[in-house]
This record gives sequence, C-alpha cells and structure tokens, in this order.
Amino acid sequence: MRGEKLITSLDDGRSVWLEGKQIHNISEHSAFRGTLGTIKSLFNMLDDPLQREKVGFLVPETGRYAHSSFLVPYSAQELARRNESFSTWSTATHGMMSRLSDYARSLITGWYAARDELSLLDPSFTDKITAYYEHARDKDLFLTTAIIDPQIDRSNGLDDKRIAERFLHVVKETSEGIIVRGAKMIATGAPYTHDFVIFSFLQFQSQQQKHAHVLIVPANSKGLHIVCRESFADQHEQNHPLSSHYDEMDAVLFFDDVLIPWERVLLYGDTEKVLALRANQTANGLAFHQNVVRFVAKLEFITGVAFAVAESIGVTGFLHIQEKLGELIAQIDVIKSLVIASETTASRDAAGVLVPNLQYIETARNLGTKYYPRAIEILQQVGAGGFVQTPSGIEDFYGPISELMHRYFEGANVSAEKKVALFKLAWDLIGSPLGARHQLYERFYAGDPIRGLASHYNRYDKASLIDPIWELLRAKSKSSLKTH
Repeated sequence: MRGEKLITSLDDGRSVWLEGKQIHNISEHSAFRGTLGTIKSLFNMLDDPLQREKVGFLVPETGRYAHSSFLVPYSAQELARRNESFSTWSTATHGMMSRLSDYARSLITGWYAARDELSLLDPSFTDKITAYYEHARDKDLFLTTAIIDPQIDRSNGLDDKRIAERFLHVVKETSEGIIVRGAKMIATGAPYTHDFVIFSFLQFQSQQQKHAHVLIVPANSKGLHIVCRESFADQHEQNHPLSSHYDEMDAVLFFDDVLIPWERVLLYGDTEKVLALRANQTANGLAFHQNVVRFVAKLEFITGVAFAVAESIGVTGFLHIQEKLGELIAQIDVIKSLVIASETTASRDAAGVLVPNLQYIETARNLGTKYYPRAIEILQQVGAGGFVQTPSGIEDFYGPISELMHRYFEGANVSAEKKVALFKLAWDLIGSPLGARHQLYERFYAGDPIRGLASHYNRYDKASLIDPIWELLRAKSKSSLKTH
C-alpha cells in the first residue's frame, strides 16, 4: 500500500531535530506517529477501488492511479476532478491539515502545464520540470514548500550583510550543481516530505542574483537540517481528538552548504525571471484553488461543532445565538460560491489549460484571514464558560463519583459523556496549542493580509468601476446645461 511505502521511505537519513535531539525513527516517535497514521490512510485511498476515483486519475503511461493534484485540467470535468480530490482529503481531515502535499504538487503541476511558456525564461526548464513532474507523480512523492525567509531584522533587507548571509543564497557553483547556505521557514509537513519546493517572497533587485532561485531540494540532502517547532501532538485521543492525529508540524530549514544538482535547479541567477516564474498564473491558479477548497471543509467542520455545542446546551432558541450560527453558514456559502465562481469563469492559458479565476480565489483567501478567527470567536461565545468546566478526562466518568458526573455534566439532549467529548473536541479547536497554531496559520499562510488586500486593489481593473462614475457626472452636467 502506498501509505506504508511512504512511511518506510522516510527512513532515508534525513536530519530531523526536535527538543535538541536528532530523530532517527520518525514513524515511531510520539510527535509524528499520529499524523503519519492520518497521512498513511490518505495515501492508501489511491489503492482502494472504492475511493481512488475520488482522489486520483489513471495515468495512461503507467496504468496506475496518481493523485489528481497532478492532473492537468483541460476541461471543466478535469477541473472538477481536482476539486473532488482536494475536498475528499480535506473532508477526511476536517480541513485541519493544510499541507498534505496537494498544494505543492499543484504548484509543480502548474509549472509543468505552462512549461512551453516558461521555457522562455530558461530553455532547459521544460526538460527539468517534465522529468520532475513525472517522477513526483509516478513515485507518489510527498511535497511541501518553504518560501519564507527567517525573521532576523525585518527593518533591513538584503543590503544588510548580516541579513544577506542568513537568507538562503548560493555560495558556489560547481559542475554538479549549486551549493546553498542559509535558512528557510515555514516548512509545514517538513518531517514527512520527500522534497521541498524552495523559493522566496522577496521582491528582488537586479544585483541580488545569489538569492534569486527556484529549487527542488530532497529532504535527505547532506547538510540540510529540519528543525521542528514544539510538538502539539497529544497521545490522549479521547481528550484531544484533533491534536492526536492532525499536527502537521512546522519547521525551519538550515542549509549548511547543501548541494542542489542542476536538474533540481529550475531557475537561478536572474531576478526578473525568478519573479516571473513566481507570478505564473497557471501554477498559482491551480495551487491556490486547493487552498480555498480545503478552507471550505474547515469552515464546515467548525460550524458543525458550533451547531452541536449549541444544541447540547439548549441555546439554539436564543436569537443572538441564531445570529451567530447564521453568520457561520454565511461564511461557508461565500467561500463555496467563490470556489464555484473561480471554476465556472476559469479561462484557458496559452497551452489550453483550464485555470481557475484567480480574482475569485484571491478574494476567498483574503476573506479567510478574517473568517477563521471570527468562526473561532463564535464557537467560543456559543460554548462560553462551559469550555473551562469540562472534567480532566473521559476516565472521570468511571470513578467513585461516576453517578454525580453523569448527573451534572448531562446536556440538553445528549448524555454527559457525549457532551464532554464534544466540548473536548471544541477545546482542541479553540484552546489547545494546535488550535492556537491554526488561528495563526489561517491569518498568515497566504502572506501579510494587509498586503494581500492591497495587492488585490493594485491588480484590479479599477477603470471598469471608475469610468461609469465620470460618465454619470458628464451626463448629469450636460443635462444641467440644457435646462439652463
């Protein structure tokens, strides 16, 4: 099964660090075991005749199913198939795992789909991206991105030597490839990935060639260290149902003179070309589409929890609670509608690839930075003080005061045990370290939300809205002159 193969493949000599120690058996470590179990079950869907059509497509060249994040959509049906694969994985994980490889895979697929256009940036690009796309697709590679530069001193840029030497940069070129040094963050899913897709959000200047690159880096590269944040995984599944299975793990990557073979160097040295690749509409449209489909599943999950909490304590009849729950429904409907709009108004790129409309996708991503914190706030308001009154564990129902536990924790329409289990689930969303991480993630995963909205404004066809205003005023002015 593919899931088991994935887990076995992680024993490849990679350098993973947690709590000051190098972890050698990732699959056996308590910080990673639960999440890997989840990932294994998702990858195994491609081997299940009842599920593989939902998440994959048949590759004619191999006769095997590959995940539909690798599917290049030339029709509305193929675009819908990509949507279904993202939705299936996201629903299975309640939207709580954002970097299940389908985002980074979609980025690679987008570059592959636009390879003829992108070959104008570098004649060797087509061969490189084709070979890698087929390799990643046929080997079921887990991929993730690391595109943020370390927070050293945000008041200074690459003109500051101490910044420049710590941001990932090329220190030497060899016949085998380039040698890079520096750090990248935030690599979500880093311990589980096979390869990292590496580039930068920086707006490069022409003289900053050593920092301008787009790379694909194997996780077990010599000199690459994966430094994990504190684990939020919890082994008490009944008390922490989300933290026990869905801690993706985030990491900072240290590149201590890592050799990147030339075939994995997609672009290097030309700042304008790197910026052009990063802005490619095909790749961004396919990758960001996954972001928004996943977000729908997450909003639906939180809304379901909020509904269940409200019913369990008998507050659904109160107008102010109905208003809040109605707001959650509106959130879902807005993001769903934007997904539909992005697909129904999709346009073809120069190669005939059907690309979702980025205008609507960006709107959904920008709204998401506000929707998710608000959804969590509503859930907090619905359950209120009940969240800090739950007992320490389900085990409390089987002790000497069991009868009292059942009597005083009972809900309006559910047993005491079910109510406590529900509130434990809700607490994992709103009060646990994992829950706090998700609020931070949804605010910032798409970049600075202020810049996101400003960028939306700067790219918008403003004349389409402004011109009718001046036309109206001109018409009114002419009409006024005639009456005088």
